[in-house]
Amino acid sequence: MTNRKPARTSSVVEQLGIEIVGGNPPPGGTLSAEPMLEARFQVSRSVVREAVRMLAAKGLVSVRQRHGTHVRPRHEWSWLDRDLIGWIAASGISQADLLAFAEARRIIEPEAAALAAARATDTQREAISAAYAAMARDRHDPDRAISADKAFHLAVLDATHNPVLQSLHGAIDALLSAIFDFTVTVFEGNLDNHGAVAAAIQRRDANAAREAMRSLLSYTSDYLEHR
Repeated sequence: MTNRKPARTSSVVEQLGIEIVGGNPPPGGTLSAEPMLEARFQVSRSVVREAVRMLAAKGLVSVRQRHGTHVRPRHEWSWLDRDLIGWIAASGISQADLLAFAEARRIIEPEAAALAAARATDTQREAISAAYAAMARDRHDPDRAISADKAFHLAVLDATHNPVLQSLHGAIDALLSAIFDFTVTVFEGNLDNHGAVAAAIQRRDANAAREAMRSLLSYTSDYLEHR
């Protein structure tokens, strides 16, 4: 029973998370009362309470004694939470959310690329170049292509040697998974931009790495905006 409780809690959290980000209940709305959730999911009250606590930690809900559990405004959600990004994708990601994610990446990743160019170790530069080579090699295999694309961007974050940026691993990983279904058709067209980032990092040119990453992300954003 002890081993099953975490799995049951995770299942309840995931289902409620997907429903909340999908607008059921909407921001300001009230989550079903504990007895109703217990009956619906066939779990104990402790499982329900832990699930609600986890949702609250992600900024999705607020709990007030005798007032119930309410869905918080969308701008208060923890948008860089990996689970939250996955739930948004699973519930049917909107055009507005796609563009918001793309915009956030344009703010973060160009400077990360510049830092990587200045700070990467030889091993990290090799990892970035190897990920780009894998992207080019596997560009016609969607599963391998997205895996290599993730490896590329995560290797750049690693090479910043900035713990705050490195902590965005899960968010960037989830973001790439969320948007890849929408950008797979232009994946090959953006390969040269990835190559330019890798080359700039190899030669330790921070300005060139920053501009190449901007071009890379602008290519994706332009496609998403006009698709």
